[in-house]
Amino acid sequence: MSDTHEPTVTVERVGHLLEIGLNRPDKRNAANVSMLEQLALAYGELDRNPDLRVGLVHAHGDHFTAGLDLVDVGPSLQQTGSLPIPAGGVDPWGISTRPVSKPVVIALKGTCFTLGVELALASDVVIAQRNTVCAQLEVARGILPFGGASTRMPAAAGWANAMRWLLSAESFSAEEAYRLNIVTEIVEDDPLDRAREVANTIAQQAPLAVQETLASARAAYTDPDGEHKQLQHRLGRLMVTQDVARGMEAFMTKKPAVFEGN
Repeated sequence: MSDTHEPTVTVERVGHLLEIGLNRPDKRNAANVSMLEQLALAYGELDRNPDLRVGLVHAHGDHFTAGLDLVDVGPSLQQTGSLPIPAGGVDPWGISTRPVSKPVVIALKGTCFTLGVELALASDVVIAQRNTVCAQLEVARGILPFGGASTRMPAAAGWANAMRWLLSAESFSAEEAYRLNIVTEIVEDDPLDRAREVANTIAQQAPLAVQETLASARAAYTDPDGEHKQLQHRLGRLMVTQDVARGMEAFMTKKPAVFEGN
């Protein structure tokens, strides 16, 4: 398979999900410039389209990603010190621009190195196959984890746990990633099936409430006291929506709610 004949990222809308597939299986899905740009554009589509409620990121082939394709990305990275985010794109790692406003579920398998681990850290639900192998290799390349692992992993896993893997460049298992709060759930079979199930469950909820809850949790991550003061404002914005009326009616009638995001 060649990048000249196949897209480096596949994008498929399935109901309210946007399924985003890393598509360089012959390169263990190592990210070249094209893949980085197409991934950012896919996140941009998820962010802007009101009919899309959840992103589902997976990989074609046997590996999630081997990280950056340094042969392809290296020269531009040396010049700019940043990843390419084209116009209309949203940074999937949320380090150069604001993060996507909707939840992202990820299915991990095989190899998940560097930016793959950081993509998981920047996402909301991560389902991993048990044989997944993870690593943060940046210190072995003379750089730092610029996709956010140096800031997110200590907050999620604790200082000593994070430093053990960030500073050694050694690989760690899916079980260790679960202990580090990178992985949400471990499955034996293809993680995409379970990830799709979780994504669809989230997509059935009131989308504006999901987005406000996500925004609140992110804000509290860096400023918990400030976010406490914003909770009533967030609730006030939701209370005037039709989805609140639908949710309350569903509760009273014991029937499933069908939310429209308005």
